[in-house]
Amino acid sequence: MIAAGLVLAVVSAVAINGGYALQHEAASALPPLTPRRPLRSLRSLAANRRWAAGFLGGIGGWVLYVTALRVAPLSLVQAASAGGIAVLAIGGGRLRTHERAGVAIAVAGLVLLALSVGRHPAHGAAGEAAAALWMLGSLAAALAAVRLLPAGAGLGTAAGVLYAAGDVGTKVAVAGGGRLLFVPAVLAAHGLAFVCMQLAFQRGGRLATAGLAVLWTNALPIVAGTLLFGETLPGGWRGSSRAGAFALVLAAAVALTRPPESLARISID
Repeated sequence: MIAAGLVLAVVSAVAINGGYALQHEAASALPPLTPRRPLRSLRSLAANRRWAAGFLGGIGGWVLYVTALRVAPLSLVQAASAGGIAVLAIGGGRLRTHERAGVAIAVAGLVLLALSVGRHPAHGAAGEAAAALWMLGSLAAALAAVRLLPAGAGLGTAAGVLYAAGDVGTKVAVAGGGRLLFVPAVLAAHGLAFVCMQLAFQRGGRLATAGLAVLWTNALPIVAGTLLFGETLPGGWRGSSRAGAFALVLAAAVALTRPPESLARISID
């Protein structure tokens, strides 16, 4: 069953990140999107066939991701799906030096994450209160990212943090029963992340927006797997690999956050 979860996670990553690539290409060419006119902005996006194809691909990938969570531990699914940043780097045009460095560092970090997972991680359940606090803290972190980072990178980071919060909530909700009350919180987290991502696409390159989102979407739930779901932190060389992996993920995020010299900070209004 775990092997099936891994396969589903990999296919999900290709679908989701291929969808991001199409959405970025389409949204960056559209008239300015604004949260002040949400219906007009949504109509503008939905009317673009390339964007719609990317969106539907992402929805299909998310369905596969949820299915993978039913049969495999959260950290294992995230480690398998983390390679999606490579999909974003392919076909995105010529990369700047800091983007090439960011992708290389990110891939190295995500490989270490995959190695650190081990063959049989624990598959526990999180308390509702702890998961709810995690999601609220993620909302605060997303707001801080939008305020403190360059426009595209800040919105991309916020999207990743919120998608990660939604993934944590999803892992709780798939247990069923009373935990289905997390479904509205999951939908809210994904809805806010969607808004941040579309706004980011018009304010930064593919890697500085979707790339950062992918990094945080995959790295943060692995932390949650240890803190909330009882997935044992590996010892020995696997533990060292995981610590090194997070250091590399942070370094990659710093590299991808750097804005092009020619771009000024843009307001999300």
